[in-house]
Amino acid sequence: MRTKKIQEDLIIQSGVPYTIIRSTQFLEFIAGIANQATKGNEVHLSDVQFQPIASDDVAAFVVRYALTAPVNGKTEIAGPERFAMHDVVSRYLKQTNDPRQVIPDGKPAYFGGEVTHAALVPAGEAALGAINFEKWLSAQLQKA
Repeated sequence: MRTKKIQEDLIIQSGVPYTIIRSTQFLEFIAGIANQATKGNEVHLSDVQFQPIASDDVAAFVVRYALTAPVNGKTEIAGPERFAMHDVVSRYLKQTNDPRQVIPDGKPAYFGGEVTHAALVPAGEAALGAINFEKWLSAQLQKA
């Protein structure tokens, strides 16, 4: 995340008109989050807040901002629903018939790094996507 901040600073200092879009994690990352936290048949995850957005919503926001004048600032986008990370991963695994068991561990971590409980959700106001978890998952299951 520090590297992203450096990239943003370089863009801001460049003098070129810009719009920086900050996005929460994608719904499409849920399987990878479960995989990286798996030990045996258990998925050890924290209760950090998580507000994932569907990649289709991200694409729509990128198009919207690309077709308008640069705001010379940052805008945040997020999914329409907020969860504890372990809860949404557990729901995903159950609905995809994955036998792994989610074990909430209370550690504020994300991919091995320590984060605050609110690090993965918008810091202020955010434009919210239209695709909620159930709608997204339904579409994913139809593709399978």
